[in-house]
Amino acid sequence: MIIEGSELARRTIRRADYVSCNQAFIDCKTPGSDTKENYSIIGPGVTQSAEQVVNLREPHGFNIGAAAMPDGVVNNLHLHFTAEVFLNWQGSWRVRWGADGSDGEFLCEEGDIVSVPTWIFRGFTNVGGDYGWLFTILGLDNTGGIIWGPSVLREAAEHGLYLTVDNQLVDTDAGDPRPDDAELVPPMPQAEIDRLRRWTAEQMEERVVRQRDLSWSQRPFLCSDLPGGGAELATVIGYGMTEDRDQIPPIHYPHSFNAAWLRATTGEGMLRHRHEETQVLMGYRGRWQIVLNEGGDEIEIELEPYDTVSVPSGAWRRFVALDDEAQMLIVNSGDGRVRLEWPAEAARHALDKGYAPDAAGYVAPWDVVRYSTLDD
Repeated sequence: MIIEGSELARRTIRRADYVSCNQAFIDCKTPGSDTKENYSIIGPGVTQSAEQVVNLREPHGFNIGAAAMPDGVVNNLHLHFTAEVFLNWQGSWRVRWGADGSDGEFLCEEGDIVSVPTWIFRGFTNVGGDYGWLFTILGLDNTGGIIWGPSVLREAAEHGLYLTVDNQLVDTDAGDPRPDDAELVPPMPQAEIDRLRRWTAEQMEERVVRQRDLSWSQRPFLCSDLPGGGAELATVIGYGMTEDRDQIPPIHYPHSFNAAWLRATTGEGMLRHRHEETQVLMGYRGRWQIVLNEGGDEIEIELEPYDTVSVPSGAWRRFVALDDEAQMLIVNSGDGRVRLEWPAEAARHALDKGYAPDAAGYVAPWDVVRYSTLDD
């Protein structure tokens, strides 16, 4: 597979390419929530506005979006059917949960990642004193939309906003006719709300992966001991791409995707490899050179903070840090491990260093795994 330059350009979404929608959700006129911005970057996510710009609609097995909000602005209580993961790129956010938001809360700091349980109401507020930026990953291509808390629907109606059963936002103050009640999404019955699982603060904290607590593998890949292959990996959600058999992700239950931090110093990174999952690279700190294809067909782009790149399934790729503190998030589709394929020369060079993959795909001493072929 050879990726053309025009295709890589189509899959490269710069921060300047993100287009906000201030009318994405039913609480867009609610005081205190009326200045939030919604972005749909990979897939439509859960937007309820036909005006929402989606940068890349191609299905990936997950959706990536963002909420950008001034200090003090609130995203109201709502419920998701598939995984929702918060990626805090900027600011401090107060996350709360429960039918009325009183079951508990915690502070999400810059660089933290939060996996929110499905089928609970959740909301968040920017409390960082400045503008905040929260990326989100949603599970599956079709997320099923969201369910708003009953009080959110009632308050929206006071401002002329209604939500239809086909997920369309109706603004009667702007001249839209009010639909019949049968066409509107009703509030979730109290009996069903009462049946929802209750989560304690301790249980929710287990779903927060703090930047300060990351566990970095210094030898996560077959290329780790080779020149230019010295990136470190911290798994967050799922086992993903790691080839370090001792690396255990802090969150490992199904999401339909996996996510991990990759960091490196200037000139180091991850040597050429490929795999069959869809992949998205998200710039967090510093700059990266992303190179696709092999030999004379190589093409490259530079990934900067807040940029997003979608790498096609099966494409050869390599990553090179251009700054000493470069860090990016790698998101791959699927709940299982991502099995990497390395070119023959990388395998030979690793063998020269005394390493080879074992039968499970983990990096192991060649002097041990060489004997695993005796029964072949």
